[in-house]
Order: sequence, then structure tokens, then C-alpha cells
Amino acid sequence: MTRRLWDGFVDGEDVENLAADCHTARDWFYLAVLAFARGRDEAAATYAATAAAQHPDSRLYRAASTYLARVGKSGRQRVYTQPEGFAAFIRGGGNVTMYAALSAALRDRYDQYRPVRLLDVGVGDGLALLPALDGSAVTDVDLLEPSTALLDSTGQALSQRGIAHRSANATVQQLARGVDAWPPDTRWELAQSTFALHNVERAERLEVLTWLRRHAARLLIAEFDLTPGRSCEPEWFDYVATRYERGLAEYDADGDTVAQGFLMPIMFGYFDPDTVHHEQSIADWLSDLAAAGFTDQRPPQPLSDYWWAPSFLLDVG
Repeated sequence: MTRRLWDGFVDGEDVENLAADCHTARDWFYLAVLAFARGRDEAAATYAATAAAQHPDSRLYRAASTYLARVGKSGRQRVYTQPEGFAAFIRGGGNVTMYAALSAALRDRYDQYRPVRLLDVGVGDGLALLPALDGSAVTDVDLLEPSTALLDSTGQALSQRGIAHRSANATVQQLARGVDAWPPDTRWELAQSTFALHNVERAERLEVLTWLRRHAARLLIAEFDLTPGRSCEPEWFDYVATRYERGLAEYDADGDTVAQGFLMPIMFGYFDPDTVHHEQSIADWLSDLAAAGFTDQRPPQPLSDYWWAPSFLLDVG
């Protein structure tokens, strides 16, 4: 039935008229998504509540109903406006095993390449970097991070470990366009970016990768293998809904902090026409890296069969 709802949506039918075609909880939830995409937030909350009532065992329908009820009253929120939600998310669920695998993989590359100085692009609070440095050959680290609070946190952790570092409170786009963070002829034996570059629009990202090729001998990138679909198209809706049902199950014990403070804003962003996502497949990542000059490409290293999409470490030079 989702195809009938989609066809009516594309044809411009009012979402209220499409309600006659809803017979299952999945139909009602899909209609909630379509109403959200149309900016009909109160109607979306009503349809999500219907889905939750018809299928009370669904974590996704319950979480979406709660979230949309708040959106209908208070408006849409930006992601990361509730930092406690992201903090609980990134240090719980499947992230625990994925980041453990990532840090171990990074440490292995440090041991292989033994870089004197490492650049971390979008380091955050060092969740991937800091464990990877334990027992490694790295003695100097340059940090690039637009969040002052996260950058300070990572810098303090490095200072406590006695690791020399320099910090730049900027985006990688700013650095590539000439922000004078470090001398323009600076080169790194190794640069890395973990789950950060997918936030950069693809054309802009190609500029960044080209800049990194001029300044780094090798580059490590951790990303998901994902080809996003078209907004609310049924196949993409089914993928997102199925995956988020699985993801929410990993945070049952957190009292909805992750669901309401992070996962629901992220998920509904996939259906918001004003929000653009830049994720892509590993094949497209490798193609873009080759176009930027990173033609020496090692086979992608699997990290985790993560609930959202499989994750890999790319190693290119």
C-alpha cells in the first residue's frame, strides 16, 4: 500500500485524502512521514500515534509518535541541540563495538606507517583517535574540529598523555580554502577522518579531498557503505524504518534520551526537504578518492555490520 500512498503524494494529493488508503500500522507510519515532508507536523503526529496504537510493540512508532507530538507543539529541532542525546548515543549500542574496531584498525595503521605527525579531520572529542594512540608511534597530532568544546576536550586529553598537538577550530572546507591555521606548506605523513566527511556536500568534498592529497602522504577514512534513496520514496522509507527499528532496540535502557535527543531528529531529517544528506557507497568513496589523486587504494577493511549500514576503513595514498 505504500506505493499507492507514494503515487498520491507525488501527484499532489492532500495527505488527509490519502488516509483512506491506510490499513496497517506501516501505512499509517508512512503517511506520518509523508505529512512531515509536506510540513504538516500536527497531522504527522496524529498518524504516527495511530501507527503506535495499532502496533504497540514497535519502538520506532512509539518514538516517532512522541517526537512528532513535540514537533507539532514546539516546532522542529536541529540535530545536536540536545548534547546529552548524542553523548549517550555515541557511547552506547553498536557504537561501542564499532569504535573499538575502528580504534584498533587505526592503531594498526599507525604501527605500519609510523607517522611523525598525524592530522585528524573532524576529531570530535577523540572517541576514535585517543584509544588508537595507546602504544602507537604517533608523537605529534594536529586536530581540526569546528566545535570549540569538543576540540578543547580532545586537546586536554592529549596534554594529559604528553602528546604534542596543535589545534585548529575550523572546518576542513575552511582549511582547504586558505584559513591560516598552519603554514600553507604543511604536510602530514598520515591524515584521517572518521565519520565526518559524509557531512560535506559531494562537490565540496572533492575539493577537500584534492587539498588533502596535496598535503597528506596517506589518508584513512571511516565511513558507511550506503546509497541513500530519494526522500520519501517507498524503498528508501522501508530501509530507514527497518534500520531505525533495529537501532532503537540497542538503547532500550536509556529512558528515551537517545531516541528523542538524537535518533528521531536524525531520522526525520531524511524526510525533511530542507535537509540534505551526503552519505554514499564505499564504491563512490573510492571513486571520489581516485579522482582527487588517491590512486594507491588498499582493500576496504570491514569494521562493523552496524545497524544503519556496514562500516569500513579506507586506506589510500
